[in-house]
Amino acid sequence: MAYARFGRRTGAGDVVCADLLRHPEALDEGGLWFVVADFQALADDGSARADGRAGDASRSEEATSAGARASAPGRIRAWRFTGDAGGTPRGGREVADVVRPWVGPEAASWVSSTDRAGYEDAVRAVRGHVQEGDVYQVNVCRVMSAPLPRREGREPDALALAHVLAAGNPAPYEGVLHVPAGLGVDPVWVVTASPELFLRVRDGRVTSGPIKGTATTAAGLSDKDRAENVMITDLVRNDLQRVCVAGTVEVETLLGVEEHPGLVHLVSTVSGTLTDADRVDWLGLLRATFPPASVSGAPKSSALRIIDALEPEPRGPYCGAVGWIDADAGTAELAVGIRTFWWAQDVLRFGTGAGITWGSDPAAEWEETELKARRLVGLASGAPAADCDA
Repeated sequence: MAYARFGRRTGAGDVVCADLLRHPEALDEGGLWFVVADFQALADDGSARADGRAGDASRSEEATSAGARASAPGRIRAWRFTGDAGGTPRGGREVADVVRPWVGPEAASWVSSTDRAGYEDAVRAVRGHVQEGDVYQVNVCRVMSAPLPRREGREPDALALAHVLAAGNPAPYEGVLHVPAGLGVDPVWVVTASPELFLRVRDGRVTSGPIKGTATTAAGLSDKDRAENVMITDLVRNDLQRVCVAGTVEVETLLGVEEHPGLVHLVSTVSGTLTDADRVDWLGLLRATFPPASVSGAPKSSALRIIDALEPEPRGPYCGAVGWIDADAGTAELAVGIRTFWWAQDVLRFGTGAGITWGSDPAAEWEETELKARRLVGLASGAPAADCDA
């Protein structure tokens, strides 16, 4: 059975799917749609803007066949359950209340798309681009993966993993979406424990909550962390100004400290009044803001070219967006797809990364990626929550 749960929005049973890049008019049908947007979905979009305030990074010498794989096309897909429109679709509540045991991969079976030496080399490469004036900040990521085959022909139980994460790593934007193969629509398997708000649309206003700056305690947050956050907050403000009424975009909170299991983040909040508040142009909003600023870099266009050159594997839904759009109410809540697992072809994947600036230390940035992954990967591998921060 297909099912979804993001906060109080749930669905189960019969489902339809739309590719929003090809068929944005699908949202005109109304209803509650559950959305998964791949990080690469708009990387080569014709409407992408030249937001470069620094030099041209397209001449990057790091571009390789591995980088070509990282630029594999992504999609923005949405699923609508055909039960009660706008509420809890047929069977949703019953499915959401079922708790099953999670059977995950062996802890020792996880491998990384980039090893420590390769990641530290990537950090040094980004620092070189900063020195050359190509960019100010780039988010460099790696994808961890572990074999997780079907059991008795069944796909892994995404809802069971969602319960494990909710208990061991509660997050404000946790959610699950599983549409098994064989139902006649695009399959999807995503479980997120995201702490980060990408876009919330409510009462004609759009709000974003970029995270930049990570440490084990608030005392460990550095000047580099604060500088990162300010840069990305400025980029988010610039993105929102493209779709908001002039003069309405404001920074509500700058450099707030949020505590999460095992770590703390610096979080800012930016909001504005949409120019099309009466009838939201959802794809236009995504084109103006995607991919999320905090997981790309500044300037965004230059950062994306560098990411394409340095990262050997597509990010998929990691660093993209996951959540829901209520096309009837004109509301939405999309999280940045961090702290997110996705499964396909008998492999479970999880992404982790860090923002790189001139002030980055390669070894410290690797350790930050380990910090962000340790608890979630441990929980997915069956470790007790108390052991996941060791």
